[in-house]
Amino acid sequence: MSRFHIYSLPIELLNTLTPRNLVSEPRQRTPSPPPLASTSTTTGSRACNVCNGVAFTDVEEQRAHFRSDWHRYNVKTRINGGQSVSELEFSKLVDALEDSISGSASEDSESDESDDAVDALVSKTTRKTRSHSPTHGPSHAPQTALAWFHSPPATQLGIYKAVFNSGVHPSDYLSELKSLQSGGRTWAMFMVAGGHFAGAVVRVSRGPEDDDEEEPQKKKKHKKIKPETEVLMHKTFHRYTTRRKQGGSQSVNDNAKGNAKSAGAQLRRYGEQALRDDIRNLIQDWAEEINGCERIWIRASASNRKIFMDYDGCVIEKSDGRLRTFPFPTRRPTQSELSRCLTELTRAKLSHLTEDALRAQDEAYLASLPKPKAIPTPAAPLPEKPKPVKLSKEEEVLREKWARLLEMITKGRLEPLKSFWDREGESLGGVNIPIPDWTGEKRATLLQVAAHAGHEDVTSWLLETLRADPTIDVPLAKGGEPEDNDNDSGEASDSPKPPKGNRRTAYDLARTRAVRDVFRRCAGAHQDWWDWFGAARVPSALSKEQEEERDEKKKVRRKGLKDRVKDREAKVKPTEPEPQPEPVRKVAEPTAGPRKLGGTSGASQGIVGLTPEMRAKVERERRARAAEARLNALGKQ
Repeated sequence: MSRFHIYSLPIELLNTLTPRNLVSEPRQRTPSPPPLASTSTTTGSRACNVCNGVAFTDVEEQRAHFRSDWHRYNVKTRINGGQSVSELEFSKLVDALEDSISGSASEDSESDESDDAVDALVSKTTRKTRSHSPTHGPSHAPQTALAWFHSPPATQLGIYKAVFNSGVHPSDYLSELKSLQSGGRTWAMFMVAGGHFAGAVVRVSRGPEDDDEEEPQKKKKHKKIKPETEVLMHKTFHRYTTRRKQGGSQSVNDNAKGNAKSAGAQLRRYGEQALRDDIRNLIQDWAEEINGCERIWIRASASNRKIFMDYDGCVIEKSDGRLRTFPFPTRRPTQSELSRCLTELTRAKLSHLTEDALRAQDEAYLASLPKPKAIPTPAAPLPEKPKPVKLSKEEEVLREKWARLLEMITKGRLEPLKSFWDREGESLGGVNIPIPDWTGEKRATLLQVAAHAGHEDVTSWLLETLRADPTIDVPLAKGGEPEDNDNDSGEASDSPKPPKGNRRTAYDLARTRAVRDVFRRCAGAHQDWWDWFGAARVPSALSKEQEEERDEKKKVRRKGLKDRVKDREAKVKPTEPEPQPEPVRKVAEPTAGPRKLGGTSGASQGIVGLTPEMRAKVERERRARAAEARLNALGKQ
């Protein structure tokens, strides 16, 4: 922490300070250009040198010119380093300005309105000039809250800019700092957040009258050094306004979700009203001290800031130039936090860097700044996006029918599908019509969609009843590869997987054995319908006898597996005699009195008291039942 107090800096240090600015140093104001000589008029007592030497016939005309907006605009433009404009050019600027300005006026009220309009016009033209100037690019160096001063050879002081008066130019910070060293000053500091409030009126600088308050009878004793800052008045209090573990005040929650009707909400609303009244009453009691303060520091949210101003009889006006916000993060409003903030504001930041270190720091800082963006060259106009085609009513109805049809097939809704097809099948073009591209479907026919979805009843209905064509090829992807190469089911296919780039049909899209059997069954029953074993790529037909034979073989295979398991377990015998267990002493349970609920474990109770041979037999039966349960589970798959 620096030992230097900003209101009592040593004179020898203050005289050696110079402002230290980096890239953010503002441009030096250029001197006003000399008045341009007019070829048509001559300068004199009845001529205006600011407005390019325009001459007047009499004094009244000259006075009217000095009151005109044209003259005032030229005066302010010349002060800002610009050039005067002619009356015609000024008229064009007025026409381009959105807010029209009034003409010459003689009354005070009209003059004030005209001054505001002229200021707006000057500000607008100044922004345009700076935006086109190469020295004022779109990117500026980031501003900091501290103003730094350098004292040779290696001392730097940082002071918060908020301490200085409003509107002070950065080049005048040093003179402003020197003026702060004289006179007594007081500040008012207020904080409010989460129902907590802390306020104080503090003295930050002692005047000459404060040094003469020592009583004459205490001359023999050592003079007591007064502190540089002193708390004159302070007050803290708290109200219940915050919703616990949820954050935010009750008023913010009411504005977002409506008024809550709970008892806690009522208490929080009462707490907010009481907090507002307490703060305003306190400010009213301190009105005389606040009016004499040099700065008023307020830390409050946007909603809480209305507590201090914008009400009838408020002591602090919204436009008060003494208002400041704390230029650094603060914690919960308490008396100790106010003291910390006071120390932070009144103590100068101190560093010790040599000239070489400062130069290296500046170069590193300049290198870290983002480079200005290059002015983009006008690129070729992009081709206009095709406008969406407006569909007719008939086309919208057709697309809705296709969407419903594909949804029923994909989800396997057979009964609604039959009813829908009886009504709309002919209007859609039949079962083998290609699916339109605008549907986004990758398959070409309804049969391919049903086979890929894995619904055997829908697939059978399309093949048997509607006689869908199974020989139509599946569309290929853009790279020439077949669509839907994945096989979600874990079963092996009856037909070999086609090589990449080969043609595929609806049968190849079937993911389950049940759907493939539908194709084989239909091929065996209606061999003359299609080229099943060639163009449709069905490997073989499947009759009812073949299905029964396959099921019988499966049952025989399962029965043989069960028999082998039983024989294997029957041959299993204990290789070593199990050691005789110690006899278990039965504890006679009391017939009366409290008994233990639940009893003993069922497994241990079942083998208690059995011989080793009986125990081995029970264990073999348990294993046999477990093996049989596993076989039954395999048979159901």
